[in-house]
Amino acid sequence: MAGSIKKNLEIIQEKLSFAALAAGQETPPELIAVSKGHGHDLAREALTAGHKIFGENRVQEAASKWPGLKEKNYDIELHLIGPLQTNKVKGAIELFDVIQTLDRPKLARALKKEMAASGKKVRLFVQVNTGEEPQKAGVSPADLPAFLEECQALGLEIEGLMCIPPVAEEAAMHFALLKKLGARHGLKKLSMGMSQDYEKAAALGATHVRVGTAIFGPRS
Repeated sequence: MAGSIKKNLEIIQEKLSFAALAAGQETPPELIAVSKGHGHDLAREALTAGHKIFGENRVQEAASKWPGLKEKNYDIELHLIGPLQTNKVKGAIELFDVIQTLDRPKLARALKKEMAASGKKVRLFVQVNTGEEPQKAGVSPADLPAFLEECQALGLEIEGLMCIPPVAEEAAMHFALLKKLGARHGLKKLSMGMSQDYEKAAALGATHVRVGTAIFGPRS
C-alpha cells in the first residue's frame, strides 16, 4: 500500500503540473491529501512518501489522528475542509494550520476571539456556496462582499476562497465563478477540485486541490 500511495501522489502531482502548464499557470496547485476516513497508517505512509499537506473534515477525527504525527513531523500543514461548529473552534485552532470553511459571522467572531486568546493565527479561506444549495454550507456569491467586509472589520485576514460544486452540475462553471469572485475581491488563493475533477480545477486557476480517494483509495 505504501508504494501505491507514493505512486498515486506522483501521478497526481504530474497531472497537476501538466494541467497548470497547459493553462499558463506558473506553478501547479498545492495538493491537499484528504485523509478523512482513513487511519493513522495510511496517513503515515503518505508522510513517508514525502507528502506534508493534509485535509480533514472533522475536528474530532483529526484530534484522534494528528497530534502524535505532528509531533514527529513538524512541517505538516493541516487543513480543515469540513464545516466547523462554533463549539469546536478552540480545538480547531489548536490542531489546524488552515481553516477553509469560514462561512458565517458567528464563526468569524468565534475564530477571532480564540485566535486572540490562544496567540495562534491560522490561515483562513471563505467557503462559497457557488451552487446556492440550501443543504450545503458556504456563503452565497451575492452575500460574499458583505461577509468579507465583516471579516475585515473584525481584523481577520482572508487568504482565499473555497467551493464544493453541486454533484449534478458541471464543475468547471463553478470553478470559473470562484476564480471570478476571487479576482473581484483581490483573493488569489482558490481551493477547488477533488479526486474526480482536480485536473479541471488546476486548468481553471486552482491554487489548492483536495484529493482523497485518488490517493488513499475508497473509504471503508
